[in-house]
Amino acid sequence: MKSESVAPREQERTMRLQRELVRLAGRLAAMAALLWLVFGVLFGLCAMPNDQMSPRLYAGDLILYYRQIRTLHDRDVVVARADGETVVARVVARGGDTLEITGGTLRVNGSTVFENEIFYSTDAYEGGTTYPLTLEQDEVFLLCDHREGAKDSRWFGPVTTHDVKGKVITVLRRSRL
Repeated sequence: MKSESVAPREQERTMRLQRELVRLAGRLAAMAALLWLVFGVLFGLCAMPNDQMSPRLYAGDLILYYRQIRTLHDRDVVVARADGETVVARVVARGGDTLEITGGTLRVNGSTVFENEIFYSTDAYEGGTTYPLTLEQDEVFLLCDHREGAKDSRWFGPVTTHDVKGKVITVLRRSRL
């Protein structure tokens, strides 16, 4: 008699465990889909690859950027793909703008751009981009904040808006021990 009552209880426990496992698998799948949506479609994460944006950003800082940008504005800091590398730089000119870099000065559409928070001169690179340069409608010109020796649009030229991965929205500092 006891063996007959144990079998249904064991079966019930096994079925309950199976239901719980199916629920867990469903929750894990929903969580994976949500993470893919958040970090694969809406936002992106990357580590700052170098110190070319110092003193604002340093190598190793974790950057959160928004992928669904509609328009870019001057002074936006963006993550882009250029010259086979990930580049973090500031937009200084957009489609239709004409820019010129001479004598350590940046001029956009004939006006000198004064950048109070940039502490380095903006010099053109020999063998790099030639000036004056008029950007196509789907192009942006990117400059790093640490202008001396930075690998930016002065080196590889304008970047298409298609190659811009997103606009930086926040930075998580790494520990600077």
